[in-house]
Amino acid sequence: MKKWSLMLAASMSVMTLASCAAPGGDTSAADGDGDGDAVGSAGSRLQTVLDRGELICGVDGGIPGFSFVEAGEYSGLDVDTCKAVAAALFDDPDQVVYRNLDSTERFEALKGGEVDMLARNTTWTISRDTSVGMEFAPTTFYDGQGMLVREADGITELAGFEGRSVCVEAGTTTELNLADQMRQLGVNFDPQTFQDADAAYAAYEAGSCEGMTSDKSQLIARRSTLTNPDEHVLLDVTMSKEPLGPVTINNDSAWFDAVKWITYALVEAEELGLTSENIESTVADTENPNIRRFAGEEGTLGTDMDLPNDFALRAIRHVGNYGEIYERNLGEGSQFNLPRGQNALWTDGGLLYSPPFR
Repeated sequence: MKKWSLMLAASMSVMTLASCAAPGGDTSAADGDGDGDAVGSAGSRLQTVLDRGELICGVDGGIPGFSFVEAGEYSGLDVDTCKAVAAALFDDPDQVVYRNLDSTERFEALKGGEVDMLARNTTWTISRDTSVGMEFAPTTFYDGQGMLVREADGITELAGFEGRSVCVEAGTTTELNLADQMRQLGVNFDPQTFQDADAAYAAYEAGSCEGMTSDKSQLIARRSTLTNPDEHVLLDVTMSKEPLGPVTINNDSAWFDAVKWITYALVEAEELGLTSENIESTVADTENPNIRRFAGEEGTLGTDMDLPNDFALRAIRHVGNYGEIYERNLGEGSQFNLPRGQNALWTDGGLLYSPPFR
């Protein structure tokens, strides 16, 4: 009996200490004054980013249409994803520092805290989502692996690479998919691996390889930068599924939720018919509860995540909805004129879909 009395007394002491410590915690997010500002979750990358006042975003930097640097200015679908996050947090899409990362260093940079997130044409796979320790936000581009060849070489299928070489970026799903495909077909080929995409494409253009393999969208984009683009064609083959999207570190739910729902906001806005040009006037005039809730005029969807309550409105006002982002970087407003295809809204036969903002 004495033993149980001592254990009970010890337990009560611990509870007393815990309750005494509780008032010292940060409660400002829960007790917000309604001005739309957010404090962030203590100990999360979200709080670190808010305190710093800018987002550090890991990108490729060498893929036209996705992340490309020209005259010191970044542009592309991945870049606009970074801008949307910055706009949602700071009401300023330019509060971003971009870090160019090759495929072999991107995950370590994220784990080490060198970047806050990746928007770097990174494929969502089971191993990356589990053992590598990543968290994948919603897919922003559904792609598939292809093969670029010189039309003059007469290669029309993968079997034509028997005894020939293929340039491929090291440390990617592309490298693994290529090996699987050739093994399945019984094709003996020579894979030439490179640390970054620039080196791989340079080697391909120099004639070191008969083929260049990557995501189809990247091949189409990079073909436009070759000296004679019309001399190169894509084979009619798709070697894989490549769902590409933003990535954050594992075990940080507050930051992951922030990036995830900011990304979903781009899709939801398109479905609601909200654009960078009309969102403010529409929100001011509408009684539609879905739009008012989305824009932060009603409810507490933003502040419940320690974000500004109008985080979605900020992102759309500055960067646009997903359709706007796609069209200016990859669609009719770009040099590539890529059809939306799988990257259309679910209502238009595509795969893009946002859970409800409720």
